[in-house]
Amino acid sequence: MKSHTVTSADGTSIAFETTGKGPPLILVGGAFCDRTAPTSGTPLAALLAHRFTVFSYDRRGRGDSGDTSPHSPELEVEDLAALITAAGGSAAVFGNSSGGLLALDAAARGLSIPKLVVYEPPVILDADRARAFEALATQLDEAARGNRRSEAVELYFTKVMQLPEPAVAQMRKAPMWAGLEHLAHTLSYDLLITARGPSRLEQMPAVRAATLVMDGGASPAWMREAIQTLAQAIPSARHRTLEGQTHAVDPKALARGLEEFLVNL
Repeated sequence: MKSHTVTSADGTSIAFETTGKGPPLILVGGAFCDRTAPTSGTPLAALLAHRFTVFSYDRRGRGDSGDTSPHSPELEVEDLAALITAAGGSAAVFGNSSGGLLALDAAARGLSIPKLVVYEPPVILDADRARAFEALATQLDEAARGNRRSEAVELYFTKVMQLPEPAVAQMRKAPMWAGLEHLAHTLSYDLLITARGPSRLEQMPAVRAATLVMDGGASPAWMREAIQTLAQAIPSARHRTLEGQTHAVDPKALARGLEEFLVNL
């Protein structure tokens, strides 16, 4: 792995690593993810390095990247644009979960992304729920700024991911909880990206990249229906289901799906 930084349009430093040799592929993580995340960071990059030069990066506010207030989703699109420039001016992009929404927004705005793959981006088709997420983003931001990081993490799991409170209580006892708290201040970033709701579908015809939209065969029906709706809104999109997978997708299954699409397109 080679570590680098690139400067985004607003002056924020974005940290990234590269591995492998071949056409550039940028990985974009979702909530609670930095560039070490299994399904959007260095572990996935290692599985793809025999085919691609893979860029794993820390989204702003995470890992070794900087942050600039006030945050906006547009700034994260600019960060991705800076990574594409560092990759040579054009690159394939993979986005996982809310990172997939960020990648879709970037493609719709005309960034040089000839090939795009997303896995279960949380498209919200209900306008009322999207508005509720905007209010919750403010609540999460206030909790994190008030150093109530554990509260912010709990809110995200119970209100956004809809996990039962007893399950979250068990998670609090796990060693991973401290790492989740460390990223609590970025949860509002992902929620604001998600809160665009059904209006995002109106911009999807502007996506010109050859696109693969993936979901897991064991994921909830509402999520799979939303993914199918998204795929239908993108002119050149294909839809693929990874059988037996959930939102917590196996990196090896993900790597196979990515490679088959990007290499055989």
